Amino acid sequence: MTDNVYHIPAMLEETMRGLDIKPGGVYVDVTFGGGGHSRAIMERGGGKVQLYSFDQDIEAYENEVKRGELLHNENWHFVHGNFRYLSNFMDYYGVSGIDGLIADLGVSFHHFDEPERGFSFRFDAPLDMRMNQKAGQTAADLINIYSEEELGRVLSLYGELKNARQIARKLIQHRPIVTTGDVVRALDITDKNNTGIENIDPRKKKELTCVFQALRIAVNDELGALREMLVAAKDLLKPGGRIVVLTYHSLEDRIVKNFLRSGNLDGEIEKDFYGNILTPFVVIEKGAVASADEVARNPRSRSAKLRVAEKKAYVEKQAE
Repeated sequence: MTDNVYHIPAMLEETMRGLDIKPGGVYVDVTFGGGGHSRAIMERGGGKVQLYSFDQDIEAYENEVKRGELLHNENWHFVHGNFRYLSNFMDYYGVSGIDGLIADLGVSFHHFDEPERGFSFRFDAPLDMRMNQKAGQTAADLINIYSEEELGRVLSLYGELKNARQIARKLIQHRPIVTTGDVVRALDITDKNNTGIENIDPRKKKELTCVFQALRIAVNDELGALREMLVAAKDLLKPGGRIVVLTYHSLEDRIVKNFLRSGNLDGEIEKDFYGNILTPFVVIEKGAVASADEVARNPRSRSAKLRVAEKKAYVEKQAE
């Protein structure tokens, strides 16, 4: 990968097949990033689809300005906002129904590869992690403000760390935490001979990855935003419309899987009087993964999991 690659979309062909794009349709890409999925949607639709591309990070739009491939297409609309407000923005644009929606929940290469964004422990840089750099608390703020109990809960819930409370205690003992390197040094994860961030003990790397994941999810309220977007997407999809989601870790995948299976955030299957399952969706793809060839070309696709569902023409109501 070269330095100027903003993002390489995972499972591009599989997602496009899942979306089943039709010329003249209305589509939403709620995670624009480097624009790979949006450009593919426009290409597959012969430039004759209405496409709304969301991203809360204005740098995604600035990157597209440099490329210019979508910028001058009057059918493309960039929405600078969090996809949790999908319903509000579609109301603003006068869109009452859509034919398809894609959500690639992975973090863009750009975020991991730009030190100043603070998403990666590969660099010793300010601990930020905000997707929208004008919004809310940074990851450093979170560590420096939260109590041990609150921070432990974040690490346990979003990082699925069994020793979350102990990690929280170490971080608090080393306040103020300002940089990514401060986190590494506070957790004593570097090797015995060198305390540099570039010398992370491989045995501890997974733990550190989980810590950074937990902080990122908390800072951006990723799971809360995902839940709100899924509910809005269900209401916006036309009968026969498709929803395509790429997940990258078990927490978000569980939410998506249960929602597409049941049609509700609780994941509870409702049945009619005769025992037939009541759900607004037909599940098309239950969790495909990237091919070995793709993983070889793009190692970051190894954790991607694809789920696709189609909205039914109608759902029979439960008997009174």
